[in-house]
Amino acid sequence: MSFVKHCRFLVAPLAAATLALGAFAGSAFAHAEHEGHSHGSTVKDEILMWIKDAESKLIELAEATPENKYSYRPGKGVRSTGEVFMHVAAANYGLPSFVGVKPPDGFDFATFEKSKTKKAEIVQTLRASFEHMGTALKAMSEEDMEKPAEFFGMKTTSRGAYLLLLSHCHEHLGQSIAYSRSNGVVPPWTARMDAAAAAKKGEKTAESKTAN
Repeated sequence: MSFVKHCRFLVAPLAAATLALGAFAGSAFAHAEHEGHSHGSTVKDEILMWIKDAESKLIELAEATPENKYSYRPGKGVRSTGEVFMHVAAANYGLPSFVGVKPPDGFDFATFEKSKTKKAEIVQTLRASFEHMGTALKAMSEEDMEKPAEFFGMKTTSRGAYLLLLSHCHEHLGQSIAYSRSNGVVPPWTARMDAAAAAKKGEKTAESKTAN
């Protein structure tokens, strides 16, 4: 698939990206507080916060998925587990190039998502792609965020490019969760919440027995 055709599949969510900001779980707010961020003092702050939420969950899921499940695909012609993670990384490198951010040397959008197959390499690549994208976004001024950009005839701004990336990250986070559930892998953050709820229930039961 050519770079142009590959990118066209990423453009569709752009119109819905702003609405998607309000639809995510509240866990990102807790994460932002932990990281010391205020709740979206600027649009860039809010985009960074929600991207960080997707980043942490995608990486946790990638680490929790067994190596032998990286080749899993739900049907013929559908991306495998590993290819989904690499597809996210490809977008993290490729889309910022539309607003002047240089991708790594040798990066090829059309072939990147199939360039790694081993779990350790894919996890490392995913981490590096988020660092690349996040560093570029943090370095942008508010004025830079408003600069015009164009994707295949769609006129937008640098802000629009990162809103698309935000939407893209969460879109494939949802896909990855479905893949992991199909393979018996509980998302780590869900496992932690379940464990905390069970522990709290156990404490209440113990207190009730003591009181009686």
